[in-house]
Amino acid sequence: MDSLQQLEQVGRASPDPTAAFAELAKIVLGEPLDVSLRQVAELAKQTVPGVEDVSVTLMENDKPRTVVFTGPLAVQLDERQYETGFGPCLDAAATGNTITVDNQELATTAYPDFSPVARSAGILHTVSVGLPLAQRVIGGLNIYGSDALPFAQPVVELAEAFAGYAAVAVANAARYSSADEMAEQMRMAMKSRAVIEQAKGIIMARDHCDPDQAFAILTRTSQTRNVKLRIVAEDIVASTQRSCQAARRRRQDR
Repeated sequence: MDSLQQLEQVGRASPDPTAAFAELAKIVLGEPLDVSLRQVAELAKQTVPGVEDVSVTLMENDKPRTVVFTGPLAVQLDERQYETGFGPCLDAAATGNTITVDNQELATTAYPDFSPVARSAGILHTVSVGLPLAQRVIGGLNIYGSDALPFAQPVVELAEAFAGYAAVAVANAARYSSADEMAEQMRMAMKSRAVIEQAKGIIMARDHCDPDQAFAILTRTSQTRNVKLRIVAEDIVASTQRSCQAARRRRQDR
């Protein structure tokens, strides 16, 4: 996609992102949780160009749940990922990363189970943005697009900026709904994200790669082993710790 096409894609955003962010700022503490989150999702659909549907995933006791969605397609694709335990919305919610997927490239996709299902439903591109707040991840904003062209980088950055505003609104609404439950959810989310970051660091040191490449290795291993990303990360960290302990004992025995 050339620069003109990128600008045209960004230009299709409606309403003006500034106006949408101003609306997000008006979401007040005390509104019912579903009302606040639905406003977040609808504003995202209106603001980010080329969007078919939007959903918001929240992590509750380490389990994902779609709390709002702008159409049935979004929740169907979310639920598909929850059932299999793999998918971009789960990885974004667990790590806080932004994950883009081209569902047209089935031979090279990092999500071989999800991409064919999304493509058959007419969703050719997805962007999942983690909703972090003060180093904590509380869920993800999932954007499903049906355009043949991928989301341009300026559009992805717009989605990320929107998610920053949305994270505050989601956290405030959820905290008002149940402060104790939200505190526990954030504690578990922080623990999950920390072990994933540890595993990425181990892979970077071992394979001499950058953070994105390390995350891709984690994702592929998760898919190959058919286990959750967090569990793969925990296994890598535990294995490294055992190796370090064994090496320490050998040095002490000399």
